[in-house]
Amino acid sequence: MMVGENIVLEKRKELKLTQEDIAKKLNISRQYYNAIENFKKSPSVDLAKELADILGFEWTIFFN
Repeated sequence: MMVGENIVLEKRKELKLTQEDIAKKLNISRQYYNAIENFKKSPSVDLAKELADILGFEWTIFFN
């Protein structure tokens, strides 16, 4: 991933969803979601797949 490119953030904004919206869908805290979105924490494989389904990208980006 290139600097300044955050597909998770871009996709979320494209869909006009807040961090809170996605956190609720995933049943996690907004703070935890924020850490995932900013690549400070890695989600579990199941959570990555769920998030990727919501936002429409390949779940493996969290593990490259």
